[in-house]
Amino acid sequence: MDKYLIVGLGNPGDEYAGTRHNAGFMVLDAFAKASNISFADRRYGFIGETSLKGRKVFLLKPSTFMNLSGNAVRYWLNQENIDTSRLLVISDDVAIPLGQFRLKANGSNGGHNGLGHIQQLIGQQYARLRMGIGNDYPVGKQIDYVLGRFSTEEQEKLQPAIDLGVDIIKSFVLAGIDITMNQYNKLGKGPKEPKQPVKPVNPTEG
Repeated sequence: MDKYLIVGLGNPGDEYAGTRHNAGFMVLDAFAKASNISFADRRYGFIGETSLKGRKVFLLKPSTFMNLSGNAVRYWLNQENIDTSRLLVISDDVAIPLGQFRLKANGSNGGHNGLGHIQQLIGQQYARLRMGIGNDYPVGKQIDYVLGRFSTEEQEKLQPAIDLGVDIIKSFVLAGIDITMNQYNKLGKGPKEPKQPVKPVNPTEG
């Protein structure tokens, strides 16, 4: 049976619940709720298990705290003998507007500490879904921002992306990364901004 590891990044504990940095946890929780999956406190993280059309799927919420996420990812890849081609990591991203997302087959960590630690331990050849949380914070206040909680309005704006994240997990397992990127990345860009009308040139001006 083919095995897959789906990782949602975040920080454990009630004090971090609902914070922007825990967007990865939120997607995994939504998937678990929709599939009636419960998490068990295991080594390096909280683990849920399910199957999709004959494929075994492990859900992991690391309990290592964000900056040591790679320890949990490497352990469970090795524990279940899962290839990195069947790994999907879900994280928050301040470089992407709130409510949007990007799915990539590989790449750099983009300055994200959790992705950075994973990269140190297993390289960067793994799929990642980056959930946009925006960057509406003053200079020097990024840590306060990512560890702050979503407002009700922000949560409502994020929810459609979380719902699509649940579908992306299923598609990644059943159809693979390339088909999933082609199908979903266009949905992650958000509505197009309306074009501003071109101001007509007045020949009498100037």
